[in-house]
Amino acid sequence: MDQDIELRHLRYFVAVAEELHFGRAAERLHLSQPPLSQQIRNLEESLGYPLFKRTSRSVALTTAGDAFLLRARRTLRNLQRDIDDTRSIGRGEVGALNVGFVGSGMLAMLPSIFKTYREAYPKVHLRLHESFTSRVVEGLENGSLDVGILRDSDATEGLQIKTILTEPYVAVLPRNHRCAAQKSISPAMLRDEPFVHYPRSAGARAFDKPLKIFEEYGFQPRIAQEASHWLTILRLIGAGFGISVAPACVRQIASPEVVCLPLRGVKETSQIELAWLVGESRPIVEAFAQIAAGQTG
Repeated sequence: MDQDIELRHLRYFVAVAEELHFGRAAERLHLSQPPLSQQIRNLEESLGYPLFKRTSRSVALTTAGDAFLLRARRTLRNLQRDIDDTRSIGRGEVGALNVGFVGSGMLAMLPSIFKTYREAYPKVHLRLHESFTSRVVEGLENGSLDVGILRDSDATEGLQIKTILTEPYVAVLPRNHRCAAQKSISPAMLRDEPFVHYPRSAGARAFDKPLKIFEEYGFQPRIAQEASHWLTILRLIGAGFGISVAPACVRQIASPEVVCLPLRGVKETSQIELAWLVGESRPIVEAFAQIAAGQTG
């Protein structure tokens, strides 16, 4: 655009072109007519061609004016769209949000969080990445993830972590186990049982917490089999590979071959956490965090 032409010239021109009357255009723009006429003349001088045919009785667009009207409208429309888009980005209403999450979160409140967020911000491309706590933390640190949903994470420098769900642990036993008919079970009764557990590489604290339950009962569980996903762990338990201790949410995927029993006298709980980088200030991240924090349990 020529340096002598400003956006106000385009707005003034479009008003006159649509009204084909300087007086009505001036009223529409909340201007007096002489300054408006002068601005249109300035625009024509900058372009080097007349935009209007003026007589004492009428105003009409020239061929150049007709062509310029299409372009002026397009410029103003594009500018308004860019302004609206920028404001939407500023409010966190558009863009892409990469969320890493632990699979067990999908057995708890995560589906509700994702649904609420998508309904509130339908123009945001929500990219979901299922993984383990340790890998979600890595993604936050290297910038490939914007927000993380963790399970019993370790304190990590540079991350802000907020608990959004606390749930008890349950014992998971084969249906044919000698204690399967009980309403609850003491950890002491699991002393000699082989355990099916997820690997430490998934998250050190998440690995250790349920096992520490048994320390006050004088033993450390013997891990006979490792598996990375709760569905696999439950099916292995049902197949007789051992028992396990799991967050209570796994009841939702428990097959008929297993039972989930409350642990008597156990105060230890498992936490699902929301994590983001310290100093994070992008509205798109803050909006997701606000919705997730609003559904704490």
